[in-house]
Amino acid sequence: MITADALRARFAGTCLPEDPLAVAEPPGLLRWPRKMREQLEAPLTPAGVLVPVVERATGLSVLLTQRAAHLRAHAAQASFPGGRMEAQDVDVGATALRETHEEIGVAPDRVEVIGCLSTLPTITGFAVTPIVGLLEGGFELTIDRSEVEYTFELPLDFLLDESNDRLVEREWEGARFRLREFHYEGERVWGATAYMLQAFREFVLKQ
Repeated sequence: MITADALRARFAGTCLPEDPLAVAEPPGLLRWPRKMREQLEAPLTPAGVLVPVVERATGLSVLLTQRAAHLRAHAAQASFPGGRMEAQDVDVGATALRETHEEIGVAPDRVEVIGCLSTLPTITGFAVTPIVGLLEGGFELTIDRSEVEYTFELPLDFLLDESNDRLVEREWEGARFRLREFHYEGERVWGATAYMLQAFREFVLKQ
């Protein structure tokens, strides 16, 4: 079972990107349909999300939100709290913490930021930097129902075990392709959030 101290050590030395639009290649990109890959070449908007790792008595878990169904982008999808960078944000780390506070009521001073992952592009036009933070159990959530329907947690040990992935066949604009998803107790994580979780796992487990 991985510990909070092990995560702190693993992410030590990572830092926010100087250019929040400098993106890395998403995991499994070559499996995507050509038209989907071409969408990543469009101008991107910088964004930040928080990967909240919660310290529970039973072990570590990752907190996610289920986005409200009426939203224009990523509606009714599992997602990390976060959003587009605003003028008042000093960097995408500040973006992730501000959005987390607005969406689920967790104040920035309750989050111990331990590092970040490489910035990834999304087909909806964002360059998203995942910020990794630790949360001690016992916090209370205040959910903004205009953006978030509910929250849920996935055990970190479950996410780090590749045997728990599901390789699912999907269709997009007439093209069929396969992608990895996470399914746990009725919750489904797919799309951009799933490949951020893959990137998180690869970074944590890299020798």
